[in-house]
Amino acid sequence: MAMNFLVGQSGGPTAVINSSLAGVYETARECGAGRIWGMQYGIEGLLADHIVDLDKVLSGSMSIELLKRTPSSFLGSCRYKLPAPEAGEAIYQKLFALFATHSIDAVLYIGGNDSMDTIAKLSAYGTAVGSPVRFLGVPKTIDNDLVLTDHTPGFGSAAKYIATVMKEVICDSTVYDLHSVTVAEIMGRHAGWLAGAASLSRGEDCDGPDLILLPEVPFGQNLFLQRVDQLQREKHNVVIAASEGVKLKDGTYLCDLAGGDAPVDAFGHKAALSGTSRYLSDLIRRELGCKTRAIELSTLQRCASHLASRTDVSEAYRVGGAAVLAALQGQTGRMSALKRLADHPYLCGAETVDVLQVANREKGVPLEWIEPGGMQVGPAFEAYARPLIQGEMTPIYVNGVPRHMKS
Repeated sequence: MAMNFLVGQSGGPTAVINSSLAGVYETARECGAGRIWGMQYGIEGLLADHIVDLDKVLSGSMSIELLKRTPSSFLGSCRYKLPAPEAGEAIYQKLFALFATHSIDAVLYIGGNDSMDTIAKLSAYGTAVGSPVRFLGVPKTIDNDLVLTDHTPGFGSAAKYIATVMKEVICDSTVYDLHSVTVAEIMGRHAGWLAGAASLSRGEDCDGPDLILLPEVPFGQNLFLQRVDQLQREKHNVVIAASEGVKLKDGTYLCDLAGGDAPVDAFGHKAALSGTSRYLSDLIRRELGCKTRAIELSTLQRCASHLASRTDVSEAYRVGGAAVLAALQGQTGRMSALKRLADHPYLCGAETVDVLQVANREKGVPLEWIEPGGMQVGPAFEAYARPLIQGEMTPIYVNGVPRHMKS
């Protein structure tokens, strides 16, 4: 009998998370799937039996092309943490009853670290109770911090946006003939991949940011101020890219020193980190007495589908399709992943890995890729990241603005 699929999206969205959904849907349909259902608002929505028939909302090739160009999570998202079965078995019983009601054969979940925790728990419980349902994870996160995958869909497009915007900010900083320091705050709670992507702005027409601050290196105030003061003596305009997750040696976030007090989500993560650029800007102005400006790129980094990397779009689609094929092969408790096959020319394929080895683990920027002094990334970072921002996905414009799929 044809397999029935259920797919959901979870966690923070990316510019290409819907490309993975398109990959799941089209691959399943091409492989002769029966019904293809979508969870509305992830596992949390599923518990309320909120599902949608994807055949009714994704009919026609134009829908798929628009979906690939649509930011945010088309099916909606959540940050819901499944309890351990022994602490909340009633929830698992309800979920598996829903799978039975809708004759679900495979559940695919598109998300990051915490979403892989959900797939790992569902797979383990399914095995324990003898359920035939297969559970597969599909990776996504702009943070690029998932292990066992060369990189994560979503990162390439966010990196392309950051590199582009940083070039523009650096140009803008040179307008006036006076000393100034601009601090751009970039997402990244524990890993500095996105802040490091600011280095991709560097080229024949741009020197790139003067300093890049990463969570992987503890912040030293005196060393930082000395470096900024030295740069100011060498040039009029200094531009700094700082990860939102920059912290002191004792683990205190700079954004907390700025007075940030964000709530914590179900996984124990601060729902938003904000204030790092303001803290650094105020520090420089107070200690060095120069004009400063703080910029927060904020959610623009994850929703700028007009600047999506074509490479990223294609790879997001590929991992969605790879998860479907894995389910059809009988795999469960796995996550589709990207495997780099060559650098010159860049070539990347898909595989599956044990989701239990991915869940709740984080991959940071290798310390050997960070320059001595801890305030810049080296050539190895660019060699890794540059291929991921290649190519453009031109929006479909209607009446002067991009057209998107409306959920």
